[in-house]
Amino acid sequence: MGSNRFSQIKRVLIGILVANWLVALAKLVVGAISHSASLFADGIHSFADGASNVAGLIGITIAAHPADEDHPYGHRKFETLSAQAIAVMLLLACYEILRSAVQRVSGNEIPEINWVSFAVMGVTIVVNTVVTIYEQRQGKRLQSDLLLADALHTRTDILVSLSVIGSLIAAKAGIPHIDSIIAIGIALYIAGNAVWMLWQTSDVLADKIVLDVKEIERVVMEIPGVKACHEIRNRGRRDDIHIDLHVLVDDQLSVEEAHHKSFLIEEKLKTRFPGVTDVIVHIEPLSHRHELP
Repeated sequence: MGSNRFSQIKRVLIGILVANWLVALAKLVVGAISHSASLFADGIHSFADGASNVAGLIGITIAAHPADEDHPYGHRKFETLSAQAIAVMLLLACYEILRSAVQRVSGNEIPEINWVSFAVMGVTIVVNTVVTIYEQRQGKRLQSDLLLADALHTRTDILVSLSVIGSLIAAKAGIPHIDSIIAIGIALYIAGNAVWMLWQTSDVLADKIVLDVKEIERVVMEIPGVKACHEIRNRGRRDDIHIDLHVLVDDQLSVEEAHHKSFLIEEKLKTRFPGVTDVIVHIEPLSHRHELP
């Protein structure tokens, strides 16, 4: 997809950024006026969503740069790094939410609940549902772990907002401290998702395998003239997979024929696995079979 893919991801992030910050502003204003800890906490969360979109835009802009002398494999991992930045920002937001909630538990401030509070949360749930569905579809289509991670983040917003509505009802029923307790639960839930995001994106940065090695071997063995393959390795992002492997062929094969064979292997793998962008094939004579471990 190339640069067109990155520009499409940027457009998605910009649209979601506007939606997140409009929702965040509404929550923060109503939460502050009504003294609702959970509503204010959810506003901080939504504002962090917008800040994470900014981090994503920065990361995707750098990731769009082509390979150069210092970065021969390209800059695509910056998209993964920006996803990790989102997770870190969420953890910082959790700290602020917990601090605010604990202060309110120890204080005597009682939330002032009215129809505006419920209206804001209702609109928030609708907006977040639309954003989640849209972002998840675009993330899958564009094979963007950044968009998929952000979609997961936004999906948790829906659950958080439902929890806030529950806390508002509890406060209306005369048990206001439930509001702060639910705010603490919101923070812990967000922290859990942030840690999960860090774990998932670390797999890419630590070069965890992306494709099943047995499946790669099966595809390579379909090519006529290939006798065996071994030392198969792969790494990278789903949209930028690098593979290297050793292939055994007849000893009598000429250099030109061996080169053509490696070309066929590369094309076959790229066709079968669309995310593959680089394949290094080490051609070995069949007589070397006895040297294999």
